Amino acid sequence: MEETTKIAVFKGKGIRKIIYKSEWWFSVIDVVEVLTETDRPRKYWNDLKKKLVKEGYAEVSEKIGQLKLEAPDGKLRETDCANTETIFRIIQTIPSPKAEPFKRWLARVGYERIQEIEDPELATKRTRALYKAKGYSDDWIEKRMRGIQVREQLTNEWKNRDVGGDREYAILTAEISKATFGMTPSQYKKFKKLKRENLRDHMNDLELIFSMLGEASTTEITRNRNTKGFTENKTAAQKGGRIAGEARQKLEKESGKKVSTRKNYLTEPQNKKLIEK
Repeated sequence: MEETTKIAVFKGKGIRKIIYKSEWWFSVIDVVEVLTETDRPRKYWNDLKKKLVKEGYAEVSEKIGQLKLEAPDGKLRETDCANTETIFRIIQTIPSPKAEPFKRWLARVGYERIQEIEDPELATKRTRALYKAKGYSDDWIEKRMRGIQVREQLTNEWKNRDVGGDREYAILTAEISKATFGMTPSQYKKFKKLKRENLRDHMNDLELIFSMLGEASTTEITRNRNTKGFTENKTAAQKGGRIAGEARQKLEKESGKKVSTRKNYLTEPQNKKLIEK
């Protein structure tokens, strides 16, 4: 399972992939190497990017994400990755007879994604399998999956209440986090010494629970007060986060232990084997 979630085999060669923003992203360098058989895929890709810009695909850099994938030496290193749509666009620019079967392969991946959209349970099963393959416990996975559902309910409310897209979602999320933990998500990632990793994938049980409480409280306030627009929803986010923050502080006072911890999945003892790979 672990191998199939990280490597896609095409014509006997491995193409690294990773789930990012709820979809598969592929290593551009690996795709270029498979289709061109060049011994300098990085240089080929750099030249290809310039060609794409000349052809009018000026936003190519915006479509590429630097994601951490396992390198030949076993270490995680940042590499250019792209989702299925962008990979298709890149392939169109590569003059190679090998591109056609690769397009068919990616089309199948896209089809599977459409199936998951039509039947969300398939996507849920895939996500559970990915976390399981990475070594997370069943109890943690249940909380993480529940947290995803709680988050989705909140963003659906924002969408229906005239909140303007990802930028405003991020601001509202930061308000909830700041009121809940005393840190915005970006500050929390620095606290845990994370870079591009998903913050919640590196939270322990209590951190996940209080994250859920903050967002669930915000959803409840939003619905009951029928908030509209960014300003009203910002107030709701602050209040929802404050409820979770006060509960966190009470627990810390009674237990004598902080909820927020610098520990993350990359440094957990039970994951030592995964880190060293």
